[in-house]
Amino acid sequence: MTTIITVIGGPTALLELGGLRILTDPTFDPPGDHPAGPLTLTKTVGPALSPADIGRVDLVLLSHDQHPDNLDTLGRQKMSTVPLTLSTPEAAARTGVTPMLPWQHRDVGQVRVTAVPALHGPPGCEPVVGQVTGFVLTGHGLPTVYVSGDNASLECVELVAGRFPVIDIALLFGGAARVPMIDERLTLDAAEMVTAARLLKARCVVPLHVEGWSHFTEGRTDVRAAFSEAGLDNLLVTPVPGRSVSLAEAGASW
Repeated sequence: MTTIITVIGGPTALLELGGLRILTDPTFDPPGDHPAGPLTLTKTVGPALSPADIGRVDLVLLSHDQHPDNLDTLGRQKMSTVPLTLSTPEAAARTGVTPMLPWQHRDVGQVRVTAVPALHGPPGCEPVVGQVTGFVLTGHGLPTVYVSGDNASLECVELVAGRFPVIDIALLFGGAARVPMIDERLTLDAAEMVTAARLLKARCVVPLHVEGWSHFTEGRTDVRAAFSEAGLDNLLVTPVPGRSVSLAEAGASW
């Protein structure tokens, strides 16, 4: 069964795996300003596809609900039509989605979803930024897929690598996000994405959340340059937003 990814924009992608249509962090609002507590986050690029364009979704993997660059108004509407959304306990308390703690798993059809640790900034940032989770997807005869969520911690990546010796497909959120109230990166930068790929022994890396918001300090060009400098160009898959790509055809094999 072919594994297909369609990058939609920001952290949002549609992954077709094991007969499921899986959506990450739904964001579909047009460009503009979005309040986020004391901050205003500015979206600069709209989604490549609308919720209607995507059609059926079986599962949403929501890294967190508290920031509008990971879940916005139209994203919430789309999420409400999906049978199952998995996220953090904090998100579950606010939105009614299904909570998962790190290392808990849930079987959805042929796919086992395991929640994995993520940290949205430097150690100790949780009281400010809130809970975030990543996910690992596994199944008989299926590639192992890591969805990092908004994670800035290579220590968390090491924990994932310790539990899952080989990651076939790594969906790494990057962008080196910064906001005035925290003087450190809130997501991985391009060099750290390279390190993460090495730690995970990833066979294929799809960068997400590296464009479309003014609080990102890096973009796709930085990611390509970092992987090229590391001699890992062959790992990187950067689909044109809105166009579906078979990851096997992109050079991955399992």
